[in-house]
Amino acid sequence: MSGSELPETDNLLRPPQSEPEPLERVQTEHKWITQYNLEERTYQQQFADIYFLRLAKLKPAVEEVARKTWGSYKIAGEKVKMVDRVLDVRQSEICWVTGTVYMEMPLKPNILDDLSRDHWVAVPPPREKYFDAVNDQVMLEDESGRIRLTGGAILSEHLVTGCVIAVMGSETMDGDFEVIDIVFPGLPPQPPLDGDGGKTEKKSKGKDGGGEAGKYVALVSGLKISGEVHESLETHLLVEYLIGELTGPQDQSSASKITRLILAGNSLSDATPHSLDLTTPDAKKTPTAKKYGYDASTYNPLPTHALDTILTSLLPSLPIDLMPGDSDPANTALPQQPIHPTMFPQAKAYFGTTFNSVTNPYLATIDGTTQFLGTSGQTIDDIYKYLEGEDRLGMAERTLRWRHVAPTCPDTLWSYPFQNTDPFVLERTPEVYFVGNQPRFETRMVVGSGGQRCRIVLLPRFAETGEVVLVHLETLDCEVVKITVEG
Repeated sequence: MSGSELPETDNLLRPPQSEPEPLERVQTEHKWITQYNLEERTYQQQFADIYFLRLAKLKPAVEEVARKTWGSYKIAGEKVKMVDRVLDVRQSEICWVTGTVYMEMPLKPNILDDLSRDHWVAVPPPREKYFDAVNDQVMLEDESGRIRLTGGAILSEHLVTGCVIAVMGSETMDGDFEVIDIVFPGLPPQPPLDGDGGKTEKKSKGKDGGGEAGKYVALVSGLKISGEVHESLETHLLVEYLIGELTGPQDQSSASKITRLILAGNSLSDATPHSLDLTTPDAKKTPTAKKYGYDASTYNPLPTHALDTILTSLLPSLPIDLMPGDSDPANTALPQQPIHPTMFPQAKAYFGTTFNSVTNPYLATIDGTTQFLGTSGQTIDDIYKYLEGEDRLGMAERTLRWRHVAPTCPDTLWSYPFQNTDPFVLERTPEVYFVGNQPRFETRMVVGSGGQRCRIVLLPRFAETGEVVLVHLETLDCEVVKITVEG
């Protein structure tokens, strides 16, 4: 077969005199919302204020749903009435009341118990679940007091500490509140964004998500880069795929439609001391106690150096948002603040242009029409411990219907003691809600009573699965790209 007879669609088989058509990456507008940035940090205040702020913010929304649901409700000819405070509930009187859930769970960690037990030889390992169907109790509290909730209706619901609800029922002779029905705030409104032109509806254009004009955002979590010589080949293949140097023209064309990469936490592996070469003279010296800070002799710079190299390879052609996770060099309490760009000597040259070190949780508007909300996974991992079962996708959906990204903060999930507002309360339903570092990929489209539409995406750990999730900015459809090395 002569060179002129080769297929023109395959760049690798083109005649030498033929030049492949150059591909340019599709560009989109990006606006990072600094809602979770902490300008000043002080830890002199108590954590109780955040619960009062949360209840004050969500109570009107819950009461509105309760009025629509129970406003004309009658039981045995008696009309159900609203009670302003938990302590105003009267025995045998049908009513409904709004408050914040508190889960009394014996298996839940308690710092006071830990301090009082001085006989521990070692710290007990963390529990996979706090759930105990026999001994767990559900409480409802507000600024006036607390009451225990009972009944089949409350037991069938999956509740965690910190979510704001309204319950309808009556007080029993034992002083408990027997619940007949329960309502939540529901999905928050979804008004058009500034660049949406008054239209929020996304129309599907088939499996390929809009053909040649498609725009995608790539979501990756759990790279777990260690910097060792046996670093995962999948990570390097991921870099080649994203910059269009992997496989043929079809994948190159697909990669050119990826407008942004979001790294959703745990990009670095867990901190491990740098292994010393015992044959060197310095290694044989007697170790001395350090006065403060880290021990420079055991500090391991390899993970950050390897990640810096990977970012530098991508940033010239692909914008990146880097979120911190629980294994990354950032503060532990939510909201985690951006990883300082000086950790990446080469990539910081792109800081403010294609490189953005962002917070966890993450909130941004992409292409003017699609709002992305995401976490690095700690929120759902903590909720998972409260509930029976393995339905993490359902847990993520409940956070939307509770209108709160991290309801278990600050009870069992560390957070900053906010005094003026609770930034984790959802003001608007995002178009895309992603959760990083989960066991496997899952997705669901959630539709609210007011026409709100939100694509929930659970991101698997790339180091374990080699999976990248592509989200179409118009249709909100998801596509999974799996990168594996055979043999």
